[in-house]
Amino acid sequence: MKPKYNFFKNTSYALKGIQFLFKETAFKIELCIIIPCLILSFFLPIGLIEHLLLIGVLFLILIAEAINTSIEACVNLVTMKWNKQAKIAKDCASSAVFFSILLATTVWLAILINAFKIIQL
Repeated sequence: MKPKYNFFKNTSYALKGIQFLFKETAFKIELCIIIPCLILSFFLPIGLIEHLLLIGVLFLILIAEAINTSIEACVNLVTMKWNKQAKIAKDCASSAVFFSILLATTVWLAILINAFKIIQL
C-alpha cells in the first residue's frame, strides 16, 4: 500500500537533502560563486525577463549538482570498487553540472554584454 502524501514530511526530506548538499565541497564552491552573482543581478540595468533568466540558470547549477550528488550516492551504495558502468554514470552526472555551468556562463555573458553595450551587434 502506497503511503499518503504529506507535504510537511516531504518538505523535511527535501530540507535534509539540502543539509547534506551543504557538506559537499563542490556545492559549497558553487554557492560561493552563485550567491554574489545573485546579489549582483539585482543591481544590473536589465529587465524582469533577463533578471529571471540570470537567476534561473544559477539555480539550474544547484539542481544539476543535487542530481549529480544523488547519482554518486546511489552508485556508491551499489559498489565502492572501480567499475566501468559506475564510472560512466558518475562522469555523465558530472557532465550535467559542467553543461549547466557552461549555460549559466553563456547566458550571463550575453546579458551583461547586451546590458552594457560592450559589443555592438
